[in-house]
Formats: sequence, C-alpha cells, structure tokens
Amino acid sequence: MWAASCLASCCAACACNACQSVVSGISRRSARIAYCGLFALSLIVAWILREVAAPLMEKIPWINHFHQTPDREWFETDAVLRVSLGNFLFFSSLALMMVGVKNQKDPRDSIHHGGWMMKIICWCLMVIFMFFLPNGIISFYETISKFGSGLFLLVQVVLLLDFVHSWNDKWVGYDEQFWYIALLVVSLVCYVATFTFSGLLFYLFSPSGNDCGLNTFFIVMTLIFVFVFAVVTLHPAVGGSILPASVISLYCMYLCYSGLASEPRDYACNGLHKHSNAVSTGRLTVGLLTTVLSVVYSAVRAGSSTTLLSPPSSPRAGAGKPLLPMDKADEHEEKEKAKPVSYSYSFFHIIFSLASMYSAMLLTGWSTSVGESGKLVDVGWASVWVRILTGWATAALFLWSMVAPIMFPDREF
Repeated sequence: MWAASCLASCCAACACNACQSVVSGISRRSARIAYCGLFALSLIVAWILREVAAPLMEKIPWINHFHQTPDREWFETDAVLRVSLGNFLFFSSLALMMVGVKNQKDPRDSIHHGGWMMKIICWCLMVIFMFFLPNGIISFYETISKFGSGLFLLVQVVLLLDFVHSWNDKWVGYDEQFWYIALLVVSLVCYVATFTFSGLLFYLFSPSGNDCGLNTFFIVMTLIFVFVFAVVTLHPAVGGSILPASVISLYCMYLCYSGLASEPRDYACNGLHKHSNAVSTGRLTVGLLTTVLSVVYSAVRAGSSTTLLSPPSSPRAGAGKPLLPMDKADEHEEKEKAKPVSYSYSFFHIIFSLASMYSAMLLTGWSTSVGESGKLVDVGWASVWVRILTGWATAALFLWSMVAPIMFPDREF
C-alpha cells in the first residue's frame, strides 16, 4: 500500500512537471497557437462526452429531473452544450478583459500571453461547473448558439474575402506573364469545379418524379450569383480580376451543397438519405476539421489586415517617456513593452467564443435531429437555412466589395 502511494505521488509529480514544462514553453509568438490547441481540446472533450457521458448524466438528479427519462440522444446533446457553454464563457471572459489593450505595456498583455497554468485550471473548472447548472440555462444557451453560429460563419466569409483579394493582389503585383497565366488557370479550374458541382447538386437533390422546387430554387439562385459575379467583375467600370469571382463562386456552391446535404434524411428530395450512416461520421470529421482550421486561420489573421479590428498602429508620441535616462538594457526593455499590439486581443477571443457555439451546433445537428437520429450530425432545417443564408450573405458581401469603391471613391475599403 505504501509503495503504491509513493508510486502515485511520483506519477502526479511527473505529470505536474510535464505540464509546467509545456506551459513554460509557450512564448509570445506561440500564444495564439496555444489558444487554438485549447479550443481543439474542447472539441475533443465534447466529442468524447457525447459518446460516453449519457449513462452517468442519467443519474444526476438536477439534470434528469423528468418524470420520464429522455432518450439517450438528449443527454448526448446536453453534454456537448455544457462543454460548449464553459468554453464560450472562458473565451468571452478573456474578450471582456482584453477590451482596450493598445500596447504591450498594458498589464493585461501579460495575461493574454502568459499565466497558462492558471488559465488551463480555470478552463477545466469552468467546464466542470457547467454540469451543475440547471437545464433552463443550457436550453437558453442552445437558442442563442444558433445566432452565434451564424455570426461565426459571417466572420469566416469576411476573412475569406480578405484572403482572396490579398491572394489576387499578390499575384498581380508580380507583373509577370507566368503569374497572369497562373491566375487564369486557377480561375478556370474553379469555374469548372463550380459548374460540375452544380450538376451534381441537380442529380442528388432534385431527382425526377419528386416535387423539389425548393432545392431547385436554391441551386438556380447560386448559379445566378455565379453569373452575376462574372459580369460585375468583368465590367469596365469595376476592372476586377476573375480569380476572386471564381473562388467565391466555388465557395457559394459548396455552401449550397452543405445546406442541401443537411436536409432531413427522410426528405424525398435529399439524395443522401440512403447513405445516412456512412455520411454522418465522415461529415462530422470534415466539419470539425474545417472548424478547427478556420478558427486557426481566423486566430492567426485576426486584426492583421482590417483597421476596424486592429488597435491604433502607434501610441501617442511622448507617452510613457521616462523622466530620467536609463541604461541601454532598460531602455531596450522599455521600448519592447511600449510596442503597439499587432492585433485586437478582444476580437481574437470573440472568434473563439462564436466558434464554440458553432461547434456545439455542428456536434448536435443544430439540436433538431435529437431523438430522431442521434448519430446524425448537422442535420435539420435550421442547418439548411443557416448555410443557404450564409451563401447569400457571401454573395452580397462580395458584390459590395466590388461596387463600393465605385459608389464611394473617397472612402478606403
């Protein structure tokens, strides 16, 4: 017994030392990646609890206080929502704390980049505490998560537009024939993929013999957007490049497919209903990977290219200037601290808050398929309309980015 106790103490000490080594290795440059890792960990925890926590939660009286015990799928969804709520509150708290941070001299800058052991402990305690909350709070969070998920998708659209325009400007800036040919080739590939994709959508989601007017409307509207993108881009007054139009066209067609694929499996116009079990796991994995990658990209790029999301580029002249001269080492350290932050810390954490809501909806099928087909994810009419409306919002934002400089020439976009 004494030997076992000593062995357990040694293992615990080694685990603590390992955690401290990892945490101490997180530098200012790698802090954003560390936050991404913490977010990915929350997805893994939510996924695991979704599969294994239901029997335990059935025995918790303040969760299972119903006269008749709900189906297992209800507890799976509840577990995911509770982990998501803890993650949401953790990042939202950091977002509120970081409001107004403009330079590295602010004490909150060290909180954002350091204190990782304490932050991990707070995150764990916050997630655990969510399992002591009443069901009414979780139900309210489920409702607002649908709106937060839509905001997250819109943020991704803005970042995609920024990326596509930056990509195009970079290749055009080389002013060489090779890069112009590369632009043309990539654009043609995107358009071929877009129209091939549209044909596949007609085949899968508008089968003959069924009244599938709604699906046909979604696909035709997306094709109309594709043609409008090309016409506006090639208009002499706009003088834009075809690359952004082709990439956004492909993305809009993908969103259309994603929305149609989320239709209930018993819907006659959903051509994927015969493959529900095979599709659900694959779509869950792809969806989670896409979420993690998009959050990583958003976190790395947050505030770096949009003045609205970035703090002032430089502090006021003379601010914080010492009264007495310092030696070179102290002067160098003071200059390092006075540097302006390179991105908005608050907006950075807001991205993770919204992504927590989106990942919860992804894992629970937008809480619409619970009790019907618990193993299916991202299925239901709520998911359909969120994806379709996101595609339309993408089209509107892209067209606005094309015509706004012409309508308001005196403003910078």
